[in-house]
Amino acid sequence: MKKIFYFAIALLFSCETNIENKEQSTANSAKDNVTTQPVKDSVATETKAEEKTSLNYALSRPETYLRNFGLVDIQEIEPQIRVDLKYSTLDNFVGIDLYGDLDKAFCQPDVAEKLKKAYDYLQEEDSTLTLLVFDAVRPVFVQQKMWDTLQMPIHEKTKFLSNPKNHSIHNYGAALDISISTKNGEELDMGTPFDFIGKLAYPRKEKKLLKEGKLTENQVKRRFLLRKVMKKAGFFNIQTEWWHWNSCSRNTAKRKYKLVK
Repeated sequence: MKKIFYFAIALLFSCETNIENKEQSTANSAKDNVTTQPVKDSVATETKAEEKTSLNYALSRPETYLRNFGLVDIQEIEPQIRVDLKYSTLDNFVGIDLYGDLDKAFCQPDVAEKLKKAYDYLQEEDSTLTLLVFDAVRPVFVQQKMWDTLQMPIHEKTKFLSNPKNHSIHNYGAALDISISTKNGEELDMGTPFDFIGKLAYPRKEKKLLKEGKLTENQVKRRFLLRKVMKKAGFFNIQTEWWHWNSCSRNTAKRKYKLVK
């Protein structure tokens, strides 16, 4: 009888052990099947995918993409302003078409209203003239392409182009590249082409360049006229590009507007 009792106890113990081992094996198998990829890596992958989708959309439907940021077509505010987007052509300092099919200049609504004021001030000076827009909003991916393409020391590069890491005021739709033309389409001679890299483009060097005969009196007068109407409308320029005009500071742009990626 004792032998039967001990045999029953041993059999029960063996069954419980087998059940525990089976459960542990099942738990370990489930644990092994769980991905070990960190959550942050998954989020980063999704973010990159979204950025790629956004970029593809920006290239295929640029106007819709820009309007989604609340930007406006400058010529809808003032049709008489002319637009020649240089980065939609090969006629620019990087020699690359960066905007594809885009042929309209977009910026923040309040910036467009200020530009209309500048146009009105220009009419008071000479009604045969109009403003000519070379560039307005510039998405960050375009800024990065420019930065990567321009081969020169960084301390020289930053005189003409903002580091994409810091974001340009163009990236917020609050900066414009502007010249003057006749209403018949003849661009006025400002002494250098748009995007000229060199001291001939420096507003602060104009008196010296005029004295040295490197700029003419008419070229300087035209630059002065551009500055007069743009400043009166509330823009301010930088001292290395006669064509570049900011509507506000970088910090103000970051606070007021969305970054156009």
